[in-house]
Amino acid sequence: MSRRLAADSPTDLVQAERDIRTRIGGQPLDFAAMAAVSNIYRAANVIRNRLERQILAGEDLSWAAFTVLFVLWIWGDQQTRHLADEAGVTKGTLTGVLKTLEKRGLTRRRAHEADGRLVLVSLESKGAAVIERLFPAFNMGEASVSNGLTEEEKHQLARLLRKIIRSVEGSGRADNGGRADNGGRAQGRSAASGGGLAASRAAGGQRASNS
Repeated sequence: MSRRLAADSPTDLVQAERDIRTRIGGQPLDFAAMAAVSNIYRAANVIRNRLERQILAGEDLSWAAFTVLFVLWIWGDQQTRHLADEAGVTKGTLTGVLKTLEKRGLTRRRAHEADGRLVLVSLESKGAAVIERLFPAFNMGEASVSNGLTEEEKHQLARLLRKIIRSVEGSGRADNGGRADNGGRAQGRSAASGGGLAASRAAGGQRASNS
């Protein structure tokens, strides 16, 4: 979505709305929703790019790789299908991420003891050392990008974003005929990352790794 809809100036926002109306015509449009979603999208990308560049690049980690390490660090061994859900990537992308992490000795895959068709991913000691060293710096980055907000504004923003997440995920399950996503389990902790990732996952509730 255009950055014009995320402008600070009311004049620029009005002009953006006029431009859109001129192009689209007389269709009824929800400009408040358009501006809200545009800002969510832009904020997410700006923050991700900054933290990848300033924090993760030093450890040669992608956003997805960092999220995988974080999930395994906090919640322990995970089935690959659930780990892909947690990291917000496809199973194919996760396979590539895990191959890279395994080559570096950070994670390990093994067959599930109770069901050989399933694969569990574990965090190796070297991987634990990396995430334990990296996460404080990552959280400092989170503090830096949110330092323009008061503590109450941070809590309010988190509440509003959780509300959107619940609404979107709830409608997704409804569209799916009430069935849970990803092999019989509803998505409780949506894809995010870092300390904010910890909060969003805690809000969704912890999932057992071998359920």
